[in-house]
Amino acid sequence: MKVGLNLFFVPYRSLTDPFFQQNQQSMSINQQDVEFMQEAIALARRGMILNIGGPFGAIVVHQGSIIGHGMNRVTSHNDPTAHAEIVAIREACAHLESYQLTECTIYTTCEPCPMCLGAIYWARPARLVYAADRNDASVAGFDDDYIYREIQLLPGDRHLPTESLGRALALPLFKEWDAKKDKQMY
Repeated sequence: MKVGLNLFFVPYRSLTDPFFQQNQQSMSINQQDVEFMQEAIALARRGMILNIGGPFGAIVVHQGSIIGHGMNRVTSHNDPTAHAEIVAIREACAHLESYQLTECTIYTTCEPCPMCLGAIYWARPARLVYAADRNDASVAGFDDDYIYREIQLLPGDRHLPTESLGRALALPLFKEWDAKKDKQMY
């Protein structure tokens, strides 16, 4: 008997356990949300199995259709910004020809890291739904919580040496921007 690998298999039970059901009620999660999360998880699994990147996947949904797919591509593209959420946001924005995702929902397999959370806020989706949390990621060796702690510190207190240089030279840029008549706010 030949056994094949189904790259898109997602154990349904994991999304219907009592903890998930409890959160469904408090977050107004519906069956379509479960199906979209299963799609994000399948995408993450596919990328992980194919050694494209870590166990992270994200999709962007607009009016019931997936318009952005992203799997983690950090290691395969040698790009520390190629997180699943960033990849999915870029694809969705290109699809909509807009830098904002105001009528969209982002589904991601894990609570977004600080970089991705920042990008999500900049994209302004209507909703964010995630599966695992930062503690789950930490157990698997992804310590996003370290970055969350670092960004709460003043720049001089962070582990990464950080200095301000040339503020007086940069401030006129903001005055020029403020006075610019044809600027597009974002």
